[in-house]
Amino acid sequence: MSKYKYTSGNLGVAGRLLFAGCAAGAFFQGEASLVAQVTVGVPARVEVVRRISGGYAITPGDLILVKVFQEDELDTTARVAKDGCISFPMVGSVVIGGKTLAEATAVLGAALKEYLVHPQVTMRIMDYSKRRFTVLGQVNRPGIYDIPDDASLSLLEGIGLAGGYSRIANSSRVTVKRSTVGGGEEIFKLDAKQMARSKGAPGFALQAGDTVVVEESLF
Repeated sequence: MSKYKYTSGNLGVAGRLLFAGCAAGAFFQGEASLVAQVTVGVPARVEVVRRISGGYAITPGDLILVKVFQEDELDTTARVAKDGCISFPMVGSVVIGGKTLAEATAVLGAALKEYLVHPQVTMRIMDYSKRRFTVLGQVNRPGIYDIPDDASLSLLEGIGLAGGYSRIANSSRVTVKRSTVGGGEEIFKLDAKQMARSKGAPGFALQAGDTVVVEESLF
């Protein structure tokens, strides 16, 4: 029995729906994400950190190596695009951004079932994208810093990388500016002093492109 499936060369209805997310640019949506909500009158200003069980979530700019068992001609090395997609032989654009390696492998394997019998897919990250953030204002070393390749970085850790607070810093007044899809901007007003005192409380996770501004104390 042939390992290839005879098709018209196009994905079926289910396949087209599976990859429609590339055009929409919605690769961070779904049940795996936790959305921070703003409630008027609630004093605690802490963003809910998005966690995906199983490890690191693939990020635009990551370099991915994909292999299919006994299908050497399908070996592919691809950089994840800004919309979270990679281009793969036979199936075209595949949404893997925001997914763990296990989830992305399952998605690609499901797509290849349109063409192969029992495809066995392996995937690994060859090179992580550089995720940088900026710290300005009353810190000892203002500048641009990297978020670790396969880990998250909290606001307090980011301020620590910048040398900690200056002598006249007001750690109760920290602003994080974050770009959003479509060219917009989110602004978070945070009390880092309270965060440092609250043991076990959820932290604020920095994201690539964030700008942290530590304000000056008013005497």
